[in-house]
Amino acid sequence: MPTIVVVDDSATSISVYQFSVEPLAVNFIGFKSPAEALPYLEEHQPDLLFLDIIMPGMDGLSLLKQVRGFAHQTDTPVIMVTSKDYAQDRYVAKQLGAVDFLIKPLRFKEIRDVVCKYIDVKSK
Repeated sequence: MPTIVVVDDSATSISVYQFSVEPLAVNFIGFKSPAEALPYLEEHQPDLLFLDIIMPGMDGLSLLKQVRGFAHQTDTPVIMVTSKDYAQDRYVAKQLGAVDFLIKPLRFKEIRDVVCKYIDVKSK
């Protein structure tokens, strides 16, 4: 079963992701900070990774840069998510290998569509 990891400082956003993928046959793991997510990402390779850009402490772009430094994470599909659509963030995300860029607020169908676009997943 594919694993989807979300790193977002908003518990509400994590719940939206979780509810969105509920009908899909996936393992869902949500982390509220890069500090919580890093130990997991050092040891595991999710099938899809959603990273919020604006977070306290380490932002999502810095986290992506660090994750790309792990040998097993060079090809992990990463979706960057933000409430502020800045061209510079899109540029940096693309340079770091992000495959997509979503703007908050996210909708359930939008999240499911992105998951189905990047990983082969079935309904429960």
